[in-house]
Amino acid sequence: MKPRKIPMRLCLGCQESKPKKALVRIVRSPEGEFSVDVTGKKPGRGAYICPSPECLEKARKGRALERSFKQQIEPSVYEALEQALKEAKA
Repeated sequence: MKPRKIPMRLCLGCQESKPKKALVRIVRSPEGEFSVDVTGKKPGRGAYICPSPECLEKARKGRALERSFKQQIEPSVYEALEQALKEAKA
């Protein structure tokens, strides 16, 4: 029997490829709402980031989320993501 392949995703902050389960998914719903997807099953366009404030800050400075979602992102969205990452970590 072949061992199962572990899905890998790229962190937008540190640009490292890590197992999907170790990262937090940020999703833009079809309605345009942004949220943190802990389950990894929400519908919409997803981007992955390490559950660390440093990676979120790097992604913010490099405008990685804007590039990934191909749209402008409000500062309030980043604040909500920061809060959600803290909750996901706890």
